[in-house]
Amino acid sequence: MITRNVGGNVLRLHFTDADLAKIWVAPGPDPLWETVLGVQPMCRNGPRSFGEWRRRARTELRRRGVEGSARLVGAAAPPASYFPDFLTPAEGRHGLSAGLEALRATPPDRLGRELALTANVRRLPRWFAGLAAGEREHLDELADAIRCVYEAVIRPDWTRAAATVEADRMVRARALRDGGVAGLLDSLRPALDWRAPTLHMRYPEDRDIHLEGRGLCLIPSFFCHGGPVALADPELPQVLVYPIARTEGPDAAPFGADGRLKQLGGLLGRTRARVLTALQGSATTGELARVLHISTASASEHVRALREAGLVQGNRVGGCVIHSLTPLGEALLHGVTEQRDAA
Repeated sequence: MITRNVGGNVLRLHFTDADLAKIWVAPGPDPLWETVLGVQPMCRNGPRSFGEWRRRARTELRRRGVEGSARLVGAAAPPASYFPDFLTPAEGRHGLSAGLEALRATPPDRLGRELALTANVRRLPRWFAGLAAGEREHLDELADAIRCVYEAVIRPDWTRAAATVEADRMVRARALRDGGVAGLLDSLRPALDWRAPTLHMRYPEDRDIHLEGRGLCLIPSFFCHGGPVALADPELPQVLVYPIARTEGPDAAPFGADGRLKQLGGLLGRTRARVLTALQGSATTGELARVLHISTASASEHVRALREAGLVQGNRVGGCVIHSLTPLGEALLHGVTEQRDAA
């Protein structure tokens, strides 16, 4: 896959009518994509928005003694304009184990071809010569390293990542409901520019991908940064991984289920607690006002207070802002008592 926006180059995804009928949003974060993309912000000049997470991740890697695994994955997927497609097989959407099984089955000729492209971008350590030659023990070692990194620094944040991705999926679902496929694609602005029948985005190289009836899977990603990521091989089933709005800060503590709304009322105030509850399915300010029978000005004030507290986030779609719960808001409302796992 190719990452990073460079210069004035543009990637154009060309859709047929059949492709427009086969656009879907992945049901949740993909553990392989999240692990590979999660390693990249660990570099010294990583994005500032990941600063808090980066410090925690480095500490945890040292504590577990798996810094070598992170270096191996980082060398295979450098924060550059290209890293191999075989690291993120489509089977990853079914869980980490399914994805790693598919990775281990990568044909030797594909390994050599994609690692040669990686070597054109960044010098690979000598260890990768064996992997490029198709030596299975090297492929097993890489798969084990990915699992180690996932367990150490991705899995502990999986509940938060999944909740944030779900909030983004609600925004996309609303855009599809209100504007059809064009509305869905328009909702991805400004990172992507839909000019039927072609989706444009800034990219490291100027290229065209013709979907030719295969459709497109949109994958919202917690750890993606900088810009959307597409697969480099045009013959593979195409995906587009795009960054979603993130919030920094620790995960919230569990909140008891019994009498939760009453407790929230004591904590936030009755109306504000009702606003928080109403945002389980996302809403605009005007919709909140109608549902809760309060003025638009009052709804706006309560949403602003909840947003400043980190409980609510807003996503602009077209001419309106759609509010939804942040992972912290979800945790406060529902009580996150056990972690959802992607294995």
